[in-house]
Amino acid sequence: MTDSIPPDDRSSTEPDGGVVSDDDIYTSKEVGVQYRDSVYRDLDYRNLSEAPETREYPSTGKKGRFRVSDLPKVPKVNHIVGPSAIMLGASLGSGETMFWPTLVAQYGWALYWAFWVGVLTQFFINTELQRWTIATGESIFRAYDRIHPIWPWFFLVAGFFHLGWPGWAAGGSEVFAAWTGVVPRGEWWIIGIISMVIIWLSYQAGPVLYNVIEKVQIGLMALAVLFAVILVFIVGSAGQLANVPAGAVSFGTLPPADELDIATFLGGLAYAGAGGYINLSQGVWAREKGYGMGTYQGRVKNPLRGTDPETIHDGYTFEPTETNLKRWRGWWKITQQEHFLTFVIGLLVVATVAMTISTQYVPEGTQVVDDAIGMWIDTIIIENLTGFTANLLFAVLFIALFSTQYAIVESFVRNSVDILYQGYGRAHGWDLSRVFIGLLTLFTLWGIAIIVGTQVFGVISQPWILLVIGAAIAGVMMWPYNALTIILNTTRLPEHTQPGWGRIVAMWWATGFFGFFSVLLIGAQLAGPIGLETFSASVNVVDSGAGGFVLWILALIVQVYTMYRSASAKLAASDTVDRADEAAGFLH
Repeated sequence: MTDSIPPDDRSSTEPDGGVVSDDDIYTSKEVGVQYRDSVYRDLDYRNLSEAPETREYPSTGKKGRFRVSDLPKVPKVNHIVGPSAIMLGASLGSGETMFWPTLVAQYGWALYWAFWVGVLTQFFINTELQRWTIATGESIFRAYDRIHPIWPWFFLVAGFFHLGWPGWAAGGSEVFAAWTGVVPRGEWWIIGIISMVIIWLSYQAGPVLYNVIEKVQIGLMALAVLFAVILVFIVGSAGQLANVPAGAVSFGTLPPADELDIATFLGGLAYAGAGGYINLSQGVWAREKGYGMGTYQGRVKNPLRGTDPETIHDGYTFEPTETNLKRWRGWWKITQQEHFLTFVIGLLVVATVAMTISTQYVPEGTQVVDDAIGMWIDTIIIENLTGFTANLLFAVLFIALFSTQYAIVESFVRNSVDILYQGYGRAHGWDLSRVFIGLLTLFTLWGIAIIVGTQVFGVISQPWILLVIGAAIAGVMMWPYNALTIILNTTRLPEHTQPGWGRIVAMWWATGFFGFFSVLLIGAQLAGPIGLETFSASVNVVDSGAGGFVLWILALIVQVYTMYRSASAKLAASDTVDRADEAAGFLH
């Protein structure tokens, strides 16, 4: 949509002292359903007034000033489902069908606590990543750029090392080859190349690129969840659900240090959800969908279809009138609901079903964390399941892995294009849509080259290795951006759009959680493959080497700094905006 918003639904804030009704807060059904295809409202950006540098508006830093407009009216939650469905698709083939089923199969249900804690932790992380976009219409990368220009480029490089290895396409291709027999299983790379081409071609299905990926992912997720629910009843693993409650409360339980593969475990924590660079897409997808002030930002169009481009400007902000404050509360409520009902519930259902199957059919003590794909195909399907049941499980695995690769291509390209455009391209007159298609093509060709290299040239023989590399990097990069995000949302946003204390504490937890396991992984890599034993880092800390203690001290400094900056900013913002409590709601 560009300018098809009915006149009675365009934002028109009541003056202070007026009576604010529900009609002033919530959009009509006619306009609400338009969000299902994403919404763009074209404003005369140049003639909008600039927000003053006061406590009622976001802090600009040294970047462009925010323009003032009213916060759009609030649609219903079922109108805005989309970003979390893409995130769910990115998650199912990673932690939920690969990492966690293997971890629980090998180490037992006592690890289940780490899974659900990881999922809930990512609920807070992801919605905090959306906060800046809903409040300003900017992506999280533009927000990081306002803190320091180095951060977006850092995450671009880290994101490449996270997602630059097409392990999910490789894994899905091996599953498809074993399932259908169209090519020998050992020649899965042929299917991998075809899948990458199919993903590229699918983007040509519509003029708005985001809408294409959203519709495909919603369809795939509906099938995955439906098949998973059917599986738990016909595979014979429902009895394993009795172990879930005890595992869910076994807080802190970990395997012995000499048995725990820390890279796989950190990958599982990062992939208790999408993880790493993919999580950072939440704000970009929210902007493309039209959440909050993102409604006023242009969407990335397909230049190959001859569509007119839509412009992405610097950020917007809104005056804290009673109507806008209540609209903010409404927007914040429905975006949380969308993420919880789609992402959290979807993950818990599919992943728990997958764990019941793996624990039911993998013999106790079997080493499986070094090859999850082999666990599913050989140990479970080939040795235990036949007929319809085997085919249904093959279908779930393939959908999960293919949807993850689909979301990974989308996430890497979408994030990277935004960083390149915001950091360099806008000032040099780049066409954002052409940059998107160009990078999509390059990333597709790169993925094909890696797939060919792994098999034809014998660089890497097992797709699983590619997955572990990416997952470990995902976990490590989440440590700094968790800290940056809560510092950003407390120091740069005004009181009425800042997170509440409960969310601040949750983000402190997220920073410490990923910081702890990142230190273990960094220490393990320095002490192991590199041979610097002094950097060994122990779970109990005191048994760490001298270099390991340095890593733990670094983690402590990051944690204390994060807590100090965000707490002091929250306290300083108290009572600086009249009626700020009008914007506060559940888990604000």
